[in-house]
Amino acid sequence: MIPRLLLVGLVAGVFSTLFGVGGGIVVVPLLVALLAYPTHVAAATSLGAILVTATAGVVLYAIRDEVRPAYAALVGLPAVVGAFAGATLQQRLSNRNLTLAFAGLLVVVGVWLLVS
Repeated sequence: MIPRLLLVGLVAGVFSTLFGVGGGIVVVPLLVALLAYPTHVAAATSLGAILVTATAGVVLYAIRDEVRPAYAALVGLPAVVGAFAGATLQQRLSNRNLTLAFAGLLVVVGVWLLVS
């Protein structure tokens, strides 16, 4: 189990700094597929892991003067409110419905990226 968790972390780190994603989009599917985590647990685990990943990424980008703190705050502060709302909603969904909703989100984002 530990080697798989380390692999999930490595993949998340690469994708998060390469594309600005990694938390949910990479970690959740890998935890569900490789380690059979329930989707609720995978989502919560990825949120804990993203703190470490985001900190490392922002430090490296800040060294290159590529971080815009004011813009980050404009996105991040309202995201805190959204996080509370999302966590409340997530607890009300069954594992199956949460998994389907997540899969639907990935499909929508994938199609949007292909056509834009």
